[in-house]
Amino acid sequence: MIRLLIIAAVLSIGCKVVAGRWPWAYLDTMSTRQRARQRARNLLGVRPAASRQEVMEAHKRLVAMVHPDRGGTNAQVHEANAARDLLIDGSPE
Repeated sequence: MIRLLIIAAVLSIGCKVVAGRWPWAYLDTMSTRQRARQRARNLLGVRPAASRQEVMEAHKRLVAMVHPDRGGTNAQVHEANAARDLLIDGSPE
């Protein structure tokens, strides 16, 4: 069992040295756009099939919390706006 773990570790390190990526990075099948949409959904707290209305309501709630007048920052508001725009772009009407 120890031999198997040592072989796996050596092969993993070899893959990182030769290819520049860890072997488990090749298992990730999400595109950059899909990752961005997932991050936006997590930020706004909406489900993957959220409608335009749900996205807009979640955005309003988030902006109300992170607005600079309430202790947030401009960067947080910009991030919320970007998440809204990304999700509305591909949402059903």
